[in-house]
Amino acid sequence: MNNGYVITVGREYGSGGREIGEKVAKRLGIKWYDKEILSASAQKSGFTEQIFEAHDETAHNSLLYSLVTGLGCSSTANFQPLSVQLYLEQFNTIREIAEKESCVFIGRCSDYVLRDHKNVIKIFVHAPLPDRIQRICRRNQVDEAKAKDMIRKRDKARAGYYNYYTDQHGGNAKNYDLSFDTSKLGIDSSVDLILHYLTALDNRKVNH
Repeated sequence: MNNGYVITVGREYGSGGREIGEKVAKRLGIKWYDKEILSASAQKSGFTEQIFEAHDETAHNSLLYSLVTGLGCSSTANFQPLSVQLYLEQFNTIREIAEKESCVFIGRCSDYVLRDHKNVIKIFVHAPLPDRIQRICRRNQVDEAKAKDMIRKRDKARAGYYNYYTDQHGGNAKNYDLSFDTSKLGIDSSVDLILHYLTALDNRKVNH
């Protein structure tokens, strides 16, 4: 199984997408990239990792914001807003990694960045708000009101980031190969579902 697949996992905040992506990668014996994309982008650019983290999956489309926060950026003259430069660095990092190895990318518009990659499998996971609230309460040791506020803010930031850089709406099922509710299956069965899907793809290739 695997046949050089590159898997992208889009997710609602608190739906378990990161955990699912990591477990899929471990079961397949390949790497997964979440915030590792930020550090890899920082290493090959003139930007600090802290700058990438400050803009992580958040669309800062204000030129003034970019100028103010650009104090630690590359010395190379560039008239693009800082947020756009950072996105392009991550874009190139994701493309370069996908050309070299099978792996799992979590978020960061990776499904859009790799939309033309021949072996990409695009996944989106979601869950009802009450289930997400409970997950965030357990994971972050916060009460329900705080968890709900965290979800609202993070979902809004991610949606804004995705819409701004792709001109599409994240979570649109037509843009993914698999899209499902993790509350129906739980984490481990969600991982099994993805692996069964890959097996089915492999079998179809053999039979054709």
